[in-house]
Amino acid sequence: MIVTRTPFRVSFFGGGTDYPPWFRKYGGSVLATTIDKYCYISCRHLPQFFEHKHRIVYSVIESVRELDEIKHPAVREVLRWAAVESGLEIHHDGDLPARSGLGSSSAFTVGLINALAALDGSIVSKSQLAQDAIHIEQNIIRENVGSQDQISAAFGGFNKIVFNADDSFDVEPIILKNERKSALESHLMLFFTGLSRIASEVAESKIANLNQRELELNRMHQMVDEAIGILQNQHQSIEDFGHLLDQSWQLKRSLSDKVSNQEIDQLYAKAMQAGAIGGKLLGAGGGGFLLLFVKPELQAEVKSALAHLVHVPFKFENSGSRVVLYQPNGL
Repeated sequence: MIVTRTPFRVSFFGGGTDYPPWFRKYGGSVLATTIDKYCYISCRHLPQFFEHKHRIVYSVIESVRELDEIKHPAVREVLRWAAVESGLEIHHDGDLPARSGLGSSSAFTVGLINALAALDGSIVSKSQLAQDAIHIEQNIIRENVGSQDQISAAFGGFNKIVFNADDSFDVEPIILKNERKSALESHLMLFFTGLSRIASEVAESKIANLNQRELELNRMHQMVDEAIGILQNQHQSIEDFGHLLDQSWQLKRSLSDKVSNQEIDQLYAKAMQAGAIGGKLLGAGGGGFLLLFVKPELQAEVKSALAHLVHVPFKFENSGSRVVLYQPNGL
């Protein structure tokens, strides 16, 4: 039995510049952190005396004899890519809902690759984990996804991730004094809108508009270093980070008419009226989690204004995808 634990992520700035059609031409970067909410994958060899060869348990249960019969795209293609021959039982559990803008799909892919490697007695580097997940999602499953989620899930931590034109990437940890990092964390609130969406569909509309949104994406790219500058300047108000988030959200909304909708706009307006300084819808857009930047003394008012939404407290985390149980011969 192998169990991996892979973190979800919160992306602050630069989203959209991590799509290959953009960064291969202009370069890109994001500012993102992983959080203490996780995707768990357990994996074990399945004894041969069942009618089925593979059993996959997530929101549905699949019992199949052939890999081609597996309906879950990531499971099917990761097992094919890994040339799995023996029968497997795979279970997925998540701390937060899927399709909610926290990079859960990539956390799943990264966690499964990590689990299969451990089951085979191999250790995969963080860089290789990220590269393999990007390859499977973008080139094999052919989803319209960027490259930041897989890297955040594999590496963990609060990072600037730089995307180079040759498809390579650099992960630069953000160095902050503890008080500054704590101040940032204490100003952040996460709410679940209750709306889920297929990120690939929203992303497809954004990718189609990339050439028409060059000005906006270049500005969003610049905001990554501006945000880091705010955090690393002890004399600058932390609230400037929140104001920049608001500017970034207004730009992100313009990338596609599928990024936001009337309901989300109303939620954001309510939060701002209650005291939020800025915020954004996480992930590709269209639903999922709403991140807000709010002074600690005004958070009760914002929580009250959004009382019909689920508030999810969180902390930053640094571990990335980890094997948390290694019993290759069974428990």
